[in-house]
Formats: sequence, C-alpha cells, structure tokens
Amino acid sequence: MPEPRPSPAHSVLGSIVLIGVVVAGSAAAFAYTAGWLSPERLTPWKMLQALAPPSGPALGHRRNHAKGICFTGVFESNGSGAAISRASVLAAGQYPALGRFNLGTPNPDAADASVRVRGMGLRITPPNGEEWRTAMINAPVFAASTPEGFHELLLAAGSKDTNAMKVFARAHPEFATFGAWARNGPWTGSYAEDHFNGLNAFIFTDSSGADHAVRWSLLPQAQIIPVAQDDLEKLGADFLKQEITQRVRSGPQRWTMAVTVANPSDPTADPTKAWPEDRRTIDVGTLVVQRIEAEADGPCRDINFDPTVLPPGIRTSDDPFPAARSSVYAKSYDLRTAEAKDYPRIPTGPKP
Repeated sequence: MPEPRPSPAHSVLGSIVLIGVVVAGSAAAFAYTAGWLSPERLTPWKMLQALAPPSGPALGHRRNHAKGICFTGVFESNGSGAAISRASVLAAGQYPALGRFNLGTPNPDAADASVRVRGMGLRITPPNGEEWRTAMINAPVFAASTPEGFHELLLAAGSKDTNAMKVFARAHPEFATFGAWARNGPWTGSYAEDHFNGLNAFIFTDSSGADHAVRWSLLPQAQIIPVAQDDLEKLGADFLKQEITQRVRSGPQRWTMAVTVANPSDPTADPTKAWPEDRRTIDVGTLVVQRIEAEADGPCRDINFDPTVLPPGIRTSDDPFPAARSSVYAKSYDLRTAEAKDYPRIPTGPKP
C-alpha cells in the first residue's frame, strides 16, 4: 500500500536529507591523500571512517561502491586520440577491457532504486604491460570542490543534526549543481543506458611533447529511456544486475569514449565545475561489454580501480582527487583482502 505524500515543507527537507545520503555513498574514496602524517589533517583512514555506515563496514567488501557486478570485453580504439596523446591505448587497435558496474553505497545489499549514484570501474590493457585504470560515475559534476570539502560533506550527511546538510550547503554553494542533479536528474533502468563521467582532469601528452588537459566520458549507444524512481522500486532489489546480465546475453553493449579538451582558462582542479559545452570533444573509441560475470570470485573482484594507474602519455593534473582516491582505494583494498574470510564466495566443488 503506498504511503501518503509528504507535505511540501517536508519534501524540501527530505530532498536535502536524500542528497546527503546519496553523497555519503557516491564516490567511494574521493579523499585527501597528502598530509596524513599531520594529525589535524585528513588521512585515508579518517575518510574510510567517514564513509562507513553507523553499523560499521561490510567486512570483505569495498568500503564504498560495495555492490557491483563484473564485466569483460574490449576497447576498440579508432586512433583519433593519437592526435592528443602518445598513449598506446589510444593508437588504433583492440585492447582487452575488464570492469565493474557498481552502486555508490557502502551497503552490498542495498536496493538498487535506493542508490542515486552509479559507477563504472574500468581497466584497459594495451600491449607492453601498460594499463589504463579509471573510475567514473553517472553524475555530471562532483559534489565537493576539494577533498577537505568532501570530508565535511560526509560528516554532515552522517550527522544526527537535521540541519547539518543545510549548514554545509550554505557554506559550500558549489554543491548546488550536484544537488540539483541528485534531485531532478533522470534515472534509467539499466547500466547500459547510463552516461559515465570521469570528473577529474588529466593531462594527455602528444607525440610532439605538447600537453592537453582533458576529461573523458563513456556515452551509451543504447537508447536511453528515463524511468521514474517509484517504478524502479517495483523491479526488485537487484534489477540492475539482472537486467544487464540478460541484455549482454542478448548482445554486446557499447559506449563511445568521448574525450573533452580544455581551453587554457578552464578549471582543472575543481570537479564541481563543468567545462563549457562548446569545448573540443574527440571520439577516441568504443567500449564493448561482451560478458557479465558475478562479482564473487569474478575477474573484477580483486581489482583496485586506482585512477593513477596510467600508461605513458597520460598523467594526473593539478586536480588533487585522483591521488586522494588512490590512497584511500589502497587502504580499502588492504582491509577487504585481509577480511577475505568474511566475503561471501561462490561455493565450489561437486553439488550435493
């Protein structure tokens, strides 16, 4: 039986609280990496504590984006990216890809329709032992402009003070764009229809040694069909896993990788600021997802999608978040691998 509709006043407050919950689970480890030897500054451990729910982390799982499913496929590079980067992964060719669709929550049992942020971790392996790892989410901008600000946001979202999120939003007006997306942005019924964004700036270096500040996105080639959240709730707690498994079984799913090149005046250290839509954008290739596999004992289970693992020709920019995420991802990885006995594995051996 449906619950009665809240009053407008309660709806406004509810939206703010909802955004807080969304953000608390949105981006795993966008945390501060430098300065962990100074007790008054943030550390990976402090960030993981802020990300943990009141009941504590789910042992054996990623400390955020804990619910997910693996995929394998290929990245088909069309060679156009070679104009701005000498990275071998952008030379024309086909390279193995391994990834993970995921939800921005520390709860591996969360209902899919309750989580606003969806993500994709991706590893592409061009020849010669090189790797390109990236972690993207479906939001168009990030929720905080600095790692310190993100930590403040997590604390506000987890606070028992009902005004904490309002206080944070007033002190951090840059949060408004993400907040508007969280409230009003479209939902889809499939990972295959989601637009995944690498919100941080990186530097591509071309064959002449010239540098280009860029951000990248994966644009779905599947038809995007917006679905109301209320309708998604009727599909069950695990509809995303079930849907993408069936869809890929019926045929490979594709995303176009679009690389946007910044103008010299564009901000590169602040992921809350989108670049103007008229910036040069290059279609550098296609991600083809060919197979879905369960996460437990699957090929992505033990992959750390560290965004600072980059091939020659790609490097980090002045954006502090990739290095911050790297340090927190590493801490999360250490913890969950040490807790392997607590992770639910697929039974092996003969069936009774």
